[in-house]
Amino acid sequence: MNYGYVKVAAAVPYVRVADCYYNTSRIKEMIFQAEELGVEILTTPELSITGYTCGDLFHQSFLLEQAQKALCQLVEETAETDVMVIVGMPVKVEEKLFNGAVAFQHGKILGAIPKTYLPNYREFQEKRWFSPSDSLQYKTVQMGPHTVPIGRNIIFKCGQVGIGIEICEDMWTPFTPGTRLSLYGAHIIFNLSASNENAGKHDYLRSLISGATSQSICGYVYASSGYGESSTDLVYTGKAFIAEVGKIVKEMRRFEYKERMIVSDIDVSRIHGERLINSSFKSAVNHFTDEEELVSIPFTLRSEEESQPMDRIIERNPFMPEGANPEERCHEMFQIQVCGLIQRLKHMRAEHAVIGISGGLDSALALLVTAEAFDLLGLDRKQIIAVTMPGFGTSERTYRNGYTMMQELGVTIREIDIKEATEQHLSAIDYKGNREDATFENAQARERTQILMDLANMYHAPVIGTGDLSEIALGWCTFNGDHMSMYAVNSGITKTSVQLIVGWYATHQAGDTPLATTLQDIVATPISPELLPIKDTKAGSEQQTQDLVGPYELHDFFIYHFLLDGFEPKKIFYLAKVAFEGAYTPQEIKHWMGVFFKRFFSQQFKRNAMPDGPKVQSVSLSSRGEWRMPSDAVSSMWIQEVESLEV
Repeated sequence: MNYGYVKVAAAVPYVRVADCYYNTSRIKEMIFQAEELGVEILTTPELSITGYTCGDLFHQSFLLEQAQKALCQLVEETAETDVMVIVGMPVKVEEKLFNGAVAFQHGKILGAIPKTYLPNYREFQEKRWFSPSDSLQYKTVQMGPHTVPIGRNIIFKCGQVGIGIEICEDMWTPFTPGTRLSLYGAHIIFNLSASNENAGKHDYLRSLISGATSQSICGYVYASSGYGESSTDLVYTGKAFIAEVGKIVKEMRRFEYKERMIVSDIDVSRIHGERLINSSFKSAVNHFTDEEELVSIPFTLRSEEESQPMDRIIERNPFMPEGANPEERCHEMFQIQVCGLIQRLKHMRAEHAVIGISGGLDSALALLVTAEAFDLLGLDRKQIIAVTMPGFGTSERTYRNGYTMMQELGVTIREIDIKEATEQHLSAIDYKGNREDATFENAQARERTQILMDLANMYHAPVIGTGDLSEIALGWCTFNGDHMSMYAVNSGITKTSVQLIVGWYATHQAGDTPLATTLQDIVATPISPELLPIKDTKAGSEQQTQDLVGPYELHDFFIYHFLLDGFEPKKIFYLAKVAFEGAYTPQEIKHWMGVFFKRFFSQQFKRNAMPDGPKVQSVSLSSRGEWRMPSDAVSSMWIQEVESLEV
């Protein structure tokens, strides 16, 4: 196991109905393939040793005896591998026959799990051959030389990792064995299945699996019968999924007439973290009243040194994963902002709004949200008071973009130059600085906020905040300056997502207009606070935010995995190296991670006094809601771990 990841595989081998030795020979080859790939746990489909479609041949003692002999041979021939293997086969216990899953590793059969729910409808009539798990009367079964624990309440354990097994129909029931095993402490559920193809069934199956992993906060590995099963009445194409907490991590392509295997990694440490903070899951565990005795069977995982590189994609922007529809996601985030602002404006009975416009990304998005809210409320956009406040570092590009955007949106434009007022204030406090320090910069930010607040009083209107989630996390705002507003519409959106939403609006909402061109240029403009004096306003500001605090795409990556997943610096560093390979060196990632933790901890006092704003993405830093941390918390342990990272 590497950084809490367990490498799993779902295999769909060739099968010949009722040819046990051929079937185990194919399974053996796939076990050896899995061993080379560093797989730690492998599952095959339901009844994979005999084939699922044997029908009344399951009543033949000869078939059952040969299945058991073929299994024991397979166990012996793969004893030198480290893979824990789960196969499907009929398991005879005294006078009853069970549709079972059998797990083995290192030449030993670890346990057998009987199927709990047997389908008995048109396509499948398993009750003709098999008994359900609740009819089992014994706790062990003899398989060749192996005395094997058997039962539905078996969990396989290795350290902090718990493995549960269910079989096909079990997953389609209201309270699944996998759910029960998750409440017992299983973190990954393996499902051996034989699901036939029906038009439309595949999408339903995907949603069922992702939903199950979300409700049970678990990983899920699903393998279903494929090429070689009888096509007398039904067709089996081989389906396989690997899922984790509501997301399909990897999926096998259907309609490929060959044996196949998908491999990926399931993050068990994330599952631990999710369960730790999810009070509903903990409450369900407390109310779980199953009195059957749990059987815990040990197995082994590879050491960190033996683990292979990851077989899953680590998203550079986990807030906008590759599987998501960018247009749909941006529209959704934008509308959440609009909805929140509408409610606040209605509650305040406000018919005006005041917003500062810099010509940068954040104020652009905030103005677009405000304009949409006014449209939906039936208010005139002229009642939006948009204020541009040129200062010592304002460039022609940002000034022009801000002005054009305001004109195109049809809002009321106010221009108030802050240079003279700032000079007067600095003189009044006897400022002797070199005009490159925090006093000089923050005086401008607070002057702008003062203007906006005074205008808000004049118009009986809220000041709409523009700061985003990334800036709030880093404390990249002036306390009681741009830090303050009456409603901060961007506070739940990361900087990288702000860029995407503004770009989406330009492409899909603004049409072929000067507004679209302006928004596209805003997205392309280097991010800068524009607070330091510049000699050439046409050249733009040399004060580049990402040169000072680091790349926002890295910080947003850190935010996601630190705040949402609760990962330690060592694991975040590992994931970042995988995700940003070729974009940043390990040294750069380590440096900016150190900056992130120092700033995140030291700037909590600003978050404790931040204004209201809607949660939009999966992370929120509201001190009233999801993130409650004292301002005096120290970062020393996190920084020490960052400093100890080997690059």
